[in-house]
Amino acid sequence: MTTSRRDEIAAGLETVRSRIAAACADAGRGPDEVRLVVVTKFFPASDVRILADLGVTDVGENRHQEAQAKAAECADLGLTWHFIGGLQSNKAAAVAAYADVVESVDRAKLVSGLDRGAQARDHAVDVLLQVSLDPPGREGRSGVDPDGLAALGAAVAQAGMLRLRGLMAVAPLGEDPASAFARLAGIRRDFLADHPDATWLSAGMSGDLEHAVRAGATHVRIGSAVLGSRPQVQ
Repeated sequence: MTTSRRDEIAAGLETVRSRIAAACADAGRGPDEVRLVVVTKFFPASDVRILADLGVTDVGENRHQEAQAKAAECADLGLTWHFIGGLQSNKAAAVAAYADVVESVDRAKLVSGLDRGAQARDHAVDVLLQVSLDPPGREGRSGVDPDGLAALGAAVAQAGMLRLRGLMAVAPLGEDPASAFARLAGIRRDFLADHPDATWLSAGMSGDLEHAVRAGATHVRIGSAVLGSRPQVQ
């Protein structure tokens, strides 16, 4: 008997939810302290509908055109849309027109565009600052240096329609995620001293979510472990 797409997604989702629950138990945290954001990049809107039917509330996208189209097609589902990819300043206002959470704010140049888009929509946008855990000078590095967080956080906090919610980070390639996320936990402690309400921490993906939960992640971004291998780019 062939397995339906719904069955495949349900099985992946059950496995990931079990991993999150076990990681929370190991860390002495409640399972409701970590929110699952399913990354639907390159997967069709039909998969998003299945996810919503299975109780998923948050989905993540990192390519603007695909995210914009998918959010419009699935507008009836009442999902929370997270934009998690690198963001060009000239696309910031357009992203804020559909994204409920922008996780990849790494420079002050993005703030005015995001604020403008949120104002046009008359809908506040939740913002996470993407902090780099990579060593300085690494090629392809994204995220703000930890010592730049204070100024960037102040810029977001001053914007009328943006809500500074916390931090986002990716464990560097080739580094033990446990040590990377331990470093992130320290950065977050310092950040919370200045922004006590910015308690969100988005960290952890399919391969390292347990380490992220141990380090205090409130959101994990999971794609392949729920949805399977990513389709080839069309």
